[in-house]
Amino acid sequence: MLYQLHEMQRSFLTPLMQWADASSKMFSNPVSPFAHTPFSQRIAAGYELMYRLGKDYEKPAFGIKTVPVNGTDVGIIEHTVVEKPFCRLVHFKKDLGDGAFAALKQPTVLLVAPLSGHHATLLRDTVRALLSEHDVFITDWTDARMVPLSDGPFHLDDYIFYVQDFIRHLGPDLHVISVCQPTVPVLAAISLMATNKDPKLPKTMTMMGGPIDPSKSPTAVNDLAVEKPFSWFENTVIYSVPGNYPGFGRKVYPGFLQHAGFIAMNPGRHAQSHREFYSHLLQGDDDSAEAHRQFYDEYNAVLDMPAEYYLDTIKTVFQEHRLPKGTWEVGGQLVRPQDITTVALFTVEGELDDISGAGQTRAAHDLCTGIPPEMHLDFEAPKCGHYGIFSGRRWREIICPKIGEFIRAHA
Repeated sequence: MLYQLHEMQRSFLTPLMQWADASSKMFSNPVSPFAHTPFSQRIAAGYELMYRLGKDYEKPAFGIKTVPVNGTDVGIIEHTVVEKPFCRLVHFKKDLGDGAFAALKQPTVLLVAPLSGHHATLLRDTVRALLSEHDVFITDWTDARMVPLSDGPFHLDDYIFYVQDFIRHLGPDLHVISVCQPTVPVLAAISLMATNKDPKLPKTMTMMGGPIDPSKSPTAVNDLAVEKPFSWFENTVIYSVPGNYPGFGRKVYPGFLQHAGFIAMNPGRHAQSHREFYSHLLQGDDDSAEAHRQFYDEYNAVLDMPAEYYLDTIKTVFQEHRLPKGTWEVGGQLVRPQDITTVALFTVEGELDDISGAGQTRAAHDLCTGIPPEMHLDFEAPKCGHYGIFSGRRWREIICPKIGEFIRAHA
């Protein structure tokens, strides 16, 4: 019923938000006579703040049109190469002839994006930085409310099978990068492929800020998962998709609940950010105001997660720690990271990460005992929070170059 109430509220708010948007423009557009009345800038700023606090945020576009390659801007063509009910495999193809692209000899990278509330576009900066020296593909997960019930459920095991299918489609000369949540299923996928002697094993796997072993330096996110019984998650955060979406009747963890959780983690920081946005509008600081808009256009755009996948993750990863304990079975087969012998491993953590604590990602090295010592690498990014691992200046100037060096060393 909560989902239906949310949709009802959204339908009531939409006309009000459209009015607020129109009013903001009416008091700020220089061709409007209202823009030249007393206090017009203050009124326009208030209306825009109201609009942005109440509007519905759709999935943003990646919007990567060009990237610099060897000092020259090269066009990017975004297209889908594999489409499954719950995910698209998207290729950021460089607009070059086949011969010119082959001459670049760029390593192929599969970037596995999180299915944990935000869209894959959250990794826009990750993709853009990698593109200069790599041929990049990304997993673009589908909002579960848009997947018809007839397409069946989606479990954590299905996530692993999807990743394996994508690796086989692109491999074997492939380098896999997983960010946050997918580090666990990606390690499972590659472990199972190694156990089964799959010829399409990738060359390297880079794992960034993920809960390989959540028992190490547990954060508030980890604490919530263990403090509440499994039944609490089943009965409190799982709802059915209402009838105005293609996924009508599907059980999901709704995006609006996830967004409320994101905000609740740092309410003061978000409140301050919106106060500063209002001040920037009053001061005419367009650059700072636009940076705020771009950040929250991404941050506030959330998707519904399939209930089966979410609950599997809570139990398997955060409550029972099956991967580090060696008790995880997928499709009736035990996940054995120690069977990986030919895939180089690079782990990246942020010194100030408050989502995946120190040592949680590094734990992958203790599990992958079959990989030779010279094929292990670990890096802790100084003064870097969770999002700074894969976006922002430190990502572009420090972490991305290290990943590039690692990939080239093991290509």
